[in-house]
This record gives sequence, C-alpha cells and structure tokens, in this order.
Amino acid sequence: MSLLNDLINLNLSETTKKIIAEYIWIGGSGMDLRSKARTLPGPVTDPSKLPKWNYDGSSTDQAPGEDSEVILYPQAIFKDPFRKGNNILVMCDAYTPAGEPIPTNKRFNAAKIFSHPDVVAEEPWYGIEQEYTLLQKDTKWPVGWPVGGFPGPQGPYYCGVGADKSFGRDIVDSHYKACLYAGVNISGINGEVMPGQWEFQVGPSVGISAGDQIWIARYILERITEIAGVVLSFDPKPIPGDWNGAGAHTNYSTKSMRNDGGIDVIKKAIEKLGLRHKEHIAAYGEGNERRLTGRHETADINTFSWGVANRGASIRVGRDTEKAGKGYFEDRRPASNMDPYVVTSMIAETTIIWKPWEATNWNM
Repeated sequence: MSLLNDLINLNLSETTKKIIAEYIWIGGSGMDLRSKARTLPGPVTDPSKLPKWNYDGSSTDQAPGEDSEVILYPQAIFKDPFRKGNNILVMCDAYTPAGEPIPTNKRFNAAKIFSHPDVVAEEPWYGIEQEYTLLQKDTKWPVGWPVGGFPGPQGPYYCGVGADKSFGRDIVDSHYKACLYAGVNISGINGEVMPGQWEFQVGPSVGISAGDQIWIARYILERITEIAGVVLSFDPKPIPGDWNGAGAHTNYSTKSMRNDGGIDVIKKAIEKLGLRHKEHIAAYGEGNERRLTGRHETADINTFSWGVANRGASIRVGRDTEKAGKGYFEDRRPASNMDPYVVTSMIAETTIIWKPWEATNWNM
C-alpha cells in the first residue's frame, strides 16, 4: 500500500509540464455526478482555453444508443485537491453535437437569466447551506447509528462534540480543507440536528458561480466519501419519523437589498416569491414533501410564509437585517437534492426580472 500511495502522490511537475484535467458533469438523474480525466500539454486557468470533449450519453441516460455522443463544454476551473500540483477539476455542461443544450443541462438557462441586464445590474449574492447525510456502506444506515436500531433522540448532536455525538468529522474536515484548496468559497461547516447529518456553506457567490461551486463541492465530497467507504446521501428525508430532514437553505441578496432602505426591496421580493410558491416548490427538489411538513424547522409545503428569525417559515429574515433595514433573506424551502443552477436562477428571475404588476414580462 505504501508504494501505491507513493505513486498516487507523485509530483508530476518534477518531470513534465503536462497536467491532468478531470472533466466533471451532471448525469441523467440530475444528481449523479460523472467525471473522466485527460492529459493536457500544460497548465490552464481559463476554461475557454480548454478543449471540448465528449462522452457516451447512452450510458448516463442522456442520449439514445444510436446517437449517443454528448459534448462537454468546460465552464469553470478549480484546483484538484486529490492530484494537487497544476492539475485541475473542470465543471462542464453538456450539449448535442449541433450545439444545443441537452434537456438535463440546467446551467444553460441559468446562465441566460444571470446574463440578463437587470440581473447583472443587481449583482445577486448567494450563500447556500448544503445539508447531507453520511450512510454506512453495507446497510445504508446513518454512520454512528446502531445497525437496525436508533440513537438517542435529537438534541445533543447539533454542533455536538464527542464520540457519542459526532460521527464522520474526519470526512467533514477533509472536505472543508479540500474545498478551500480547490478554490471553492466554502465559508463553514457544522454538525446537524440528526446524528450522522452535516452541513457545509458556500458563499457569498455571485450569479452562476454559486451553482458551479456547489456542484464542485458536492463532487469533492463524493470523492472523499468514496475513499472513506461511506455513502453520501442528499435525500431530503433520509430517515422517516421524528428526525430532521436535509435542506439547502439559500441565502440571497441583491445590490438594492444591500443598500440603505433595502428592507423594502426585500419585502417586495418576498411578496413575489409568495405569488410563485407552487412553481418554486416544484423546482426545489424531489421528495421535498417528505421534509416540508411544518415540523422539524420547516414550513408546510402547501403554505407560503415569512417571518423575522422564524425557522418554521418559508422565508426567514434575520434580526440583523431587520435592525439594519437592509441585507438579505433566507429561502428555507429548497431540499438538499436541489439543483443549485435551477434554484439560484429561479430566485433571481422571480425577484428581479418578473414583474407581475406589469402587463409585459420577460420570457425565459
């Protein structure tokens, strides 16, 4: 094993200028991450300088077997925390050979929204709280839980310390450092209310980069759990019953909200979100109805609400924002398995572009 580790950790820069680029994309389920590597002649920092590539879409449920070629367009570059050196991770989206985005390419429409002049002018910031659950590989039961049984009730586990309260911290800390190394703007981590469940936060990120960074952070976490022999779950309610679900609370602000008097802009944005509650819920993650029950720090899925410092509301406004009269708000509805390209762009489209009180609206 020591020889294997030595080979894995070889420093390529000592003998060659060539680098390894790991191309990453989202598979047909909308949650399965795929990747493959290629050799490039030298370091690259601009995704537009990277070559396009292709893959077999019939093996990812994204193309028929008789016309299976799907083209990868490099969109964002991150440092590779696994191979280190000048090697890179490349976040891609997928297109047909004719240059049309395939149906599962959610980044394309998100980029369209984020390039709208009204959205560009508002500089939307996002901070996403990504919750997840670590499962034992053979039983698919949360780490730290007795096989076939249950731990003590919730209470001591949130931000808990100790062998009987915190399970999987080595994975979590490894992920934290790997994201910082890669260039992901990860801003923190914490243990969650249900034992075996954790959260990392990414942001503030501007526009389309919020989606790129969450997907890369998810990819890095998948790779680390693969090494650790643990299964990563983004199920919004992994364990039925009196246990917290997993969400992806999305904190959001625009330039107008961050300026003096921004609280009025925030209230108007929340009103617009309420008018499109059903549309947002439909796009906020599969299985979210099992999580948004009105219990365990959630609002009921069928009812839109907002409040100051209220974790049982659809939208929470912080005390600091209320006091300052400007700032941000938190959309607590997105599930842990949401697509960040969809959620971030939809919030921007609804709050900035959509004008329900005018006859003409911009069409996506």
